[in-house]
Amino acid sequence: MSADSESVASHHYFDREFGIEAVKLLPGEYYVTSKDMVLTTVLGSCVSACVRDTTAGIGGMNHFMLPNDSDPASHDSAAAMRYGAYAMEVLLNELIKAGARRERLEAKVFGGGAVLANMTMLNIGERNADFVLRYLHLEQVLIAAQDLRGDVPRRINYFPGSGRVAVRKLVKQSDVLSVQKNELALAGTLAKKREGSKVELFNTDSLRQNVRHAWAL
Repeated sequence: MSADSESVASHHYFDREFGIEAVKLLPGEYYVTSKDMVLTTVLGSCVSACVRDTTAGIGGMNHFMLPNDSDPASHDSAAAMRYGAYAMEVLLNELIKAGARRERLEAKVFGGGAVLANMTMLNIGERNADFVLRYLHLEQVLIAAQDLRGDVPRRINYFPGSGRVAVRKLVKQSDVLSVQKNELALAGTLAKKREGSKVELFNTDSLRQNVRHAWAL
């Protein structure tokens, strides 16, 4: 299964800190490369899997928002990339298409944080973290490192050629507020998706109050 071109991260830039070409991933995107470069993203409750062939030096990253979707047929491939069940399959398939061997793959996984305190019935970060660990176990992909759960956002810088990952916990109030706003948008999307059901997933008024009073970690 392959995602369409809209799912491939397209924000290329030169990273002055690392002195190297970089690609920034947004939610629902992935990128696979054999170049000497850095792949970067910011995670709240979302999860990124960084996977590489340890011999061939081919690696990639994805960024998904939810574990799975109850009605995957209702989405095009770009929308489906928001869901881990699709995003993980696409990433592994694209790595293999690029020349990686499944038996040589290793993964490092990040994210799944609870950066909003007022979710009522559904812990998205916890579910995302559980999903990615379970998926990789079932696919027999070695998990070489993980930094999951917790209550702070993370910036991930992944170097596919070497497999090195630099993880930064975001503590500046402006950074935390930005991630919280994204989490609120995700909560709103889920609330709309469940309209008509009797299950209230989020207290959206409390979430907005939380965002307005962003805390410094």
